[in-house]
Amino acid sequence: MAMTPSLETAKKLKAIPDEEAWSLIRDYQKELQLLQQVYLAGGQRAIIALEGWDAAGKGGLIRRIAWAMDPRSLFVWPISAPNEVERRQHYLQRFWERLPLKGQFAIFDRTWYGRVLVERVEGFIEKPTWKRAYGEINDFEKALIDDGVHLIKIFLHVSRKEQHQRFCDRMEDPLKRWKLSTEDIRNRRQWDNYEVAIDEMFEKTSTAIAPWEVIYADDKRAARVAAMRYITRELSKGLDLTLPSLDPEVEKALRAED
Repeated sequence: MAMTPSLETAKKLKAIPDEEAWSLIRDYQKELQLLQQVYLAGGQRAIIALEGWDAAGKGGLIRRIAWAMDPRSLFVWPISAPNEVERRQHYLQRFWERLPLKGQFAIFDRTWYGRVLVERVEGFIEKPTWKRAYGEINDFEKALIDDGVHLIKIFLHVSRKEQHQRFCDRMEDPLKRWKLSTEDIRNRRQWDNYEVAIDEMFEKTSTAIAPWEVIYADDKRAARVAAMRYITRELSKGLDLTLPSLDPEVEKALRAED
């Protein structure tokens, strides 16, 4: 039985030189291109659910994935606070509406786990509500997997010191200041409470069919390599990665144009 992940046991990654990291990332990007074609041909579906501390590198990881893939079957959903309509609905409804169709990939930049993280820590919901959500989320994920969805859940973990440095870097960079808000700083003041909520989330929702992968992301390059290695490995499980043969009618039609 796999050990339940935790922030404390997340292993620091060995630093990777920039050139080596880019070489590895390009290799994984080629694998993603192959996987996208296999998923399209076989009608497979995949969800990559990303959680993590503010400034942990979710956006950078998403860009490395998206650069490699055809946007016609890749959808990235940045999740923020629910709007007025969504607040009147069941909290999972806005995620049901964004699930991938056959042949598609969906990346969620923050997820349904906001129910047991920000909504819990910030006191937006009562304790019985977020306690009940663990079972609801497990049932939701089981329903997806039973229906054939390949679900990957990654949490990017950074140290408190590293997060502070990244916030300072954002403040000094005019092109990145838009990423920093007073809400980020307010959330940081709740660091200890978030640690408790995150570890309980792992304990309650890292299941045999939908485990959490925690990646220590103080070193951005090493974290991106580790995440892309994990994603390509998990997306490949149980699949025949042989691309379909050329349709002879297509070849015949094209040859006739010579």
